[in-house]
Amino acid sequence: MPCLLFSSRAYIYIYKDPASTPSAYGLWDGVQIKRSSDSFAVELLPSLGATINHSNKLQKFIISPYDPWYRSWELFLIVLVIYSAWICPFELAFLRDLSSKLLLVENIVNSFFAIDIVLTFFVAYVDSKTHLFVDDRKQIAVRYLSTWFIFDVCSTAPFQPIILLFTHKGNDLAFKTLNLLRLWRLHRVSSLFARLEKDIRFNYFWTRCSKLISVTLFAVHCAGCLNYMIADRYPNPEKTWIGAVMPTFRSESLWTRYVTSLYWSITTLTTTGYGDLHAENPTEMLFDIFYMMFNLGLTAYLIGNMTNLVVHGTSRTQKFRDSIQAASEFASRNQLPENVKQQVLSYFCLQFKTEGLNQQFMLDGLPKGIRSSIAYSLFFPIIRRAYLFNGISDNFIAELVMEVQGEYYPPKEDIILQNEGATDVYIVVSGVVNIIATIHGDEQVYEKVAEGEMFGEIGVLCNIPQPFTCRTAELSQLLRISKARLREIIEEHREDNDILMNNLFQKLKLQESLPEVNQPDQTFLSKYKLFHIPQEAWLLTEPHLHYKEKLSKDCSNSIPVFGSDKYSRQLLGEATQSWASKKENSRGMTDKEENHDEVHINSGSAVQNGKLINLPRSLVELFEIGSQKFQGFHPTKVVSRDYAEIHDISVIRDGDHLFLLEM
Repeated sequence: MPCLLFSSRAYIYIYKDPASTPSAYGLWDGVQIKRSSDSFAVELLPSLGATINHSNKLQKFIISPYDPWYRSWELFLIVLVIYSAWICPFELAFLRDLSSKLLLVENIVNSFFAIDIVLTFFVAYVDSKTHLFVDDRKQIAVRYLSTWFIFDVCSTAPFQPIILLFTHKGNDLAFKTLNLLRLWRLHRVSSLFARLEKDIRFNYFWTRCSKLISVTLFAVHCAGCLNYMIADRYPNPEKTWIGAVMPTFRSESLWTRYVTSLYWSITTLTTTGYGDLHAENPTEMLFDIFYMMFNLGLTAYLIGNMTNLVVHGTSRTQKFRDSIQAASEFASRNQLPENVKQQVLSYFCLQFKTEGLNQQFMLDGLPKGIRSSIAYSLFFPIIRRAYLFNGISDNFIAELVMEVQGEYYPPKEDIILQNEGATDVYIVVSGVVNIIATIHGDEQVYEKVAEGEMFGEIGVLCNIPQPFTCRTAELSQLLRISKARLREIIEEHREDNDILMNNLFQKLKLQESLPEVNQPDQTFLSKYKLFHIPQEAWLLTEPHLHYKEKLSKDCSNSIPVFGSDKYSRQLLGEATQSWASKKENSRGMTDKEENHDEVHINSGSAVQNGKLINLPRSLVELFEIGSQKFQGFHPTKVVSRDYAEIHDISVIRDGDHLFLLEM
């Protein structure tokens, strides 16, 4: 089955005509598809009844939130956010005095976020209620000022230089606590992971694992820093969790103190608790209580997410094992034959292996227009190559491809059983299918159907039980067409009836293998006796029968209904029928003069065409005319197109097609 690949590297840009008002417009207003290395915009939704706007420009100085350059700027800020998330708790706990170099780095980082605050006033947004794209500067400013502007300013403001200007106490604990406002920037990281989880270019499992690991490391880092800060500010250093084992911990290197803090944090988080580091004073005990309560929720969150990821990866295998076990028990309980049991097990194995290739589930969830385009692209070339649809109009096939379903079958699986009701037609995409005839209980391979060929059409089009058993010889990929839908489409495209049935006639090789009149080939007759074709049909010689009808005659009621036994016999015997209207004008007749009835007669000759004659007064005259028109031919019987013998000339109507037989 051809795989369906959808690119995730497409952005949908929505632009508004600057002259139009208001400044919000629907998703499809001026849609522009642009390739980008970033993930596609999944937030955009169309508004109901949105009008078409062919403008393709934003307002001046307005930036699209999905612009590649703006996305690159956001990724750069993510790096700075990670730095801020690490330095804030570390600075609060371990750095009593900030060096000039570190202060310079802090100010540079803050300046980038200050620039982003200014840029946000010029970035368009999607309204969360109406899902309309808004690029009006006033609306953008009002929205930003009423939502996250205050938080962004507080997380960016340089509090230390401001405090130093007035108090010269920039290293106080209160100032450092204000720096924790910079942790507000972490919401950018959350948005980043939300986008990555929807981006199919990145593995979902590893994206989720990265997010969980990041949350865990941040929690460990913050808890270790806060616990060390409590010990560092406690009046009696020896009565602290770190002073009990390291009395002169303040003189130890920064690396040693930081690693010791992380060690305590991770052992507490994992509930290992070796007992070498524990709370020594009420303040530390109170902090440990809150930390362990927090760990209960964090551990549940981590374990729940990891369990879902693992179960999601193994549930498919578990479901397959349960299906195999249930099928084996069913076969044993009902004492099914071994070959039937193997077919059932092979089906479940193949279904498990090809589950990812089955596109029907995905196609069913798509809109009809997109589904039609995909089906046309996938199935149209395959169906067009099938012999039955050779010469059929593109409209017929375009409607048919919507009803096609792709299926896989394992080797030695019966697709159609002999003498069962005809329900579907199959086209082989890959693999080989054996056409098997059961004669006196013995199975004989009658034909092998390979790539591009089809089977099952005889029973469906002739309205008879399936004449053969169809069994896969190897792993096969088939296209299945429903009998009911095929007939409905044929009824809607009557002009293609003749071509389709003539193709079937050619398949049965009736034209090439016709025997001489009154000398039927017994091998040929026995070969097609399975199809229950009336014996008179074996003597018909002209596959293309041209009916001549007058314009004044309404022949709509004379068109047989497809699928009936009568029509099936007619199509097999005559192979096709071509309805045409023709008005005969005679030079010697006036408008008031009446035309004679006309009929089309055929002989049993394989080389002579049918004749259009005026209807005689009796059957004897008809036989005489037949002898004159077909030299060496002496008919004794006349039958209608449905092979009913005619005994009275009065039952013949204008335009009837007759067959003269020499018995």
